[in-house]
Amino acid sequence: MICALFSSNISEVDMAGPLDGLKILDFTTLLPGTYATLVFSDLGAEILRIVSRTRPNIEASMPPFIPNTNISAHVAYLGRGKRSMTLNLKDSRAINIVHRLIKKYDIIIEQFRPGVMKKLQLDYQRLQEVNPSIIYCSLTGYGQTGPFTFKAGHDINYLARSGIISYSGRKETGPTLMGIQIADLASGSFNSVIGILSAVIHRNRSGKGQYVDISMTDGVIAFNALVGTAYLLDGQEIGPEGHFLNGGSLYDFYETKDGKFVSFGGLEPKFFYAFCQTIGRPDLISGGVSPPDLQRVKEEVKEIIKAKTRDEWVGIFSNVDACVEPVLTISEALNDPQVKERRMVVEIELPKRGEHIKQLANPIKFSETQQEYRGIGLPAETHTKEIMMEIGYTEKEIEEFEKTGLFN
Repeated sequence: MICALFSSNISEVDMAGPLDGLKILDFTTLLPGTYATLVFSDLGAEILRIVSRTRPNIEASMPPFIPNTNISAHVAYLGRGKRSMTLNLKDSRAINIVHRLIKKYDIIIEQFRPGVMKKLQLDYQRLQEVNPSIIYCSLTGYGQTGPFTFKAGHDINYLARSGIISYSGRKETGPTLMGIQIADLASGSFNSVIGILSAVIHRNRSGKGQYVDISMTDGVIAFNALVGTAYLLDGQEIGPEGHFLNGGSLYDFYETKDGKFVSFGGLEPKFFYAFCQTIGRPDLISGGVSPPDLQRVKEEVKEIIKAKTRDEWVGIFSNVDACVEPVLTISEALNDPQVKERRMVVEIELPKRGEHIKQLANPIKFSETQQEYRGIGLPAETHTKEIMMEIGYTEKEIEEFEKTGLFN
C-alpha cells in the first residue's frame, strides 16, 4: 500500500479511520459514484474498483497528468486509497469472480442505467442469494422507478428538472450555469454515502442487508428546502430575484472597482446595521435588507461597492461582523489561511518516486479518528492479479483469463 504524507503541520497517527472494516465493491466510473467511494476510502473503508479496460473513462483522459506518468490528476484524486482491477462484465466468467468477491466485499455501489446489472446477472436479487447480508446501492439520475428511469442525463438536466434553476440566475439573463456538479456530488455522492451507512447500521442491528436506490434528481428536489416548503403550503411560484436569497434583497454579489466581487450575506439586523454603517449609509438601516424600493437601494449600494477594489473592501470589513467576504479564485481559495488551518490540502506521496502531489483533503474532522490517505489512484489494472490470487485463483488461471479477454 502506498504510504501517504499529510501536510507538514499534520502529525502521522496510527489510528484506523472511522469506517475501518467496511469493504466496498465499486462498479462506478463517473464522478458521483467515484466521489462517494473516495469519501469512504478516506474514512478508512477498503474499496475495490471494478473497471473495464476497454470502456472509455472520462476522468482518465482529462488533463492535467502527473509528470512522467499516464495518470490523470483526476484519477489520482478520485482513486485515492482504492485498489482496482479490470474485468469484462459481459464475459459470463465474470459472474463467478464477483460471487467470490462479495463474500469479502459485502457492500456494492453501481452506477449503470437501470437494468444493466440485471442483464449481466449481477443485480441485487441474484447477489443476495450468494450473500444474504449484502448491501447494494444503485446510483442513477432518475432512480429505479418512474417514467424517466431509463433516460440519459447529466448534472444540468437533473437541476433543470428539480425546479431550482427556475428561480436561480437573473431576470434579464435567465438561468446561470454553476461551476460544480451539484446534483452529482451534493445529491448523488453524499446521499449514496448516507444511504449505505444507514443500511450498515440497520445490518449491524438486524443482520439483514438491503437495496439502496439513489436518484440524483430526488436529491436535488429535496434541496428546495425553503422555496419548495413554502410552495406546498401557499401554492405561490417564485422566479429569479423573487426571494430574499436569490437576488430579491441586498443579499447578493457586488462588483468592485477592479472587476472582482464581494459577497454580502448580512440578513440579520445586527449584520445589516454593521454593513450600512461601514459603507457610510446608515440611512439605509431602517429599510432593512429587503427595502420596499429595492432596485433603487441596490443600485446605490452597487455604486458604493464599485468605488473601491475588492481587497480594499476586505481591509475595511476585516474587523466588522457584517457577513462580507471576497469572491476568491480557486488559487486564492486553496491558499487561504482558513483553508490551510483547516488542513484542506494534503500532500500524497507518488509510488517509488519520493515525490508528492497536492490533493484536496476529506472535509470531515474527528476527535478520535483520522482520515486515511493511502496513496494516489493508480491505473485500473494495477491490482488485478493481486486480487484474483486473494480470492483463490492460480497464476496459471489468471494468465489464461488474460489471454482470453476476461480482463478487458
